[in-house]
Amino acid sequence: MLSYLHGFHAGNFADVQKHGALSLVLSMMQSKASGIACFDTHAGSALYDLHSERARKTAEADSGIQRVWQARASLKSPDWQPLLDILAQCNPGQAGLVNYPGSPAWFRQCLRPQDDLTAFELHPAEGEHLARWADSGRLRVIRQDGLAGLLRHLPPRQPRLLVLIDPSYEVKTEYQEVARTLEKAWQKCRHGVYLIWYPILANGAHEALTSAVKTGGVRKVLTSEVRLRKPPERGMTGSGLLVVNPPWGFDTRFTAMLNEVAGDPVLNLSHHMDWLVPE
Repeated sequence: MLSYLHGFHAGNFADVQKHGALSLVLSMMQSKASGIACFDTHAGSALYDLHSERARKTAEADSGIQRVWQARASLKSPDWQPLLDILAQCNPGQAGLVNYPGSPAWFRQCLRPQDDLTAFELHPAEGEHLARWADSGRLRVIRQDGLAGLLRHLPPRQPRLLVLIDPSYEVKTEYQEVARTLEKAWQKCRHGVYLIWYPILANGAHEALTSAVKTGGVRKVLTSEVRLRKPPERGMTGSGLLVVNPPWGFDTRFTAMLNEVAGDPVLNLSHHMDWLVPE
């Protein structure tokens, strides 16, 4: 479980979907003044070097965020702008993208004074890197299992909650564990917004998660799935997100965002969104 490093995959098509959704949800939630308690259960490193040996070994960013960045002038949805602004802030003076922010960096760039972030990371090297990076008083790094840690910290003191659950799923039982954790967290804080990412593989392993959530007690669960039109022989054929309690209008706005980059010049994928569990 502790062998996975996101540096090999940073900025790929799944990150575009995941961080695009995170950026949009944060923007929509922050239209109200009340504070938000943010939790990142599998935070990883804060920043990834897209020119590093790890990143170049797979070169997944080349067919992911790099293509979105190259197409940025043609993107019409205003909801792309917060994401593009953060990428620009992480790459000052660069003609292209060299640095790619991990999920804690996306959170921190968006935090207001009334918001805070708790980031969990169990991997020793990743946790140490994250702890060195986290110098903000509103960002707390806890080096332990994020699923168990999340449950211990709910409900939060702030009136609103946003949780990102983004494990590696290296171990097959993680799909069921994530579903169980989501239900327990929802029972503690039913009004919270939860983003749960999962890989779509040829063997259909992700269905253990979606089926468990569909037959469980959690209500108002939107699902967003993207699938590569030319999937690799090995690895992910697509990427999925469960969004519990999405802000009103999120489905329409996020679909508009992804439709702009789904074509062959950019990500070359299809997108499907539907309610996995209605209210």
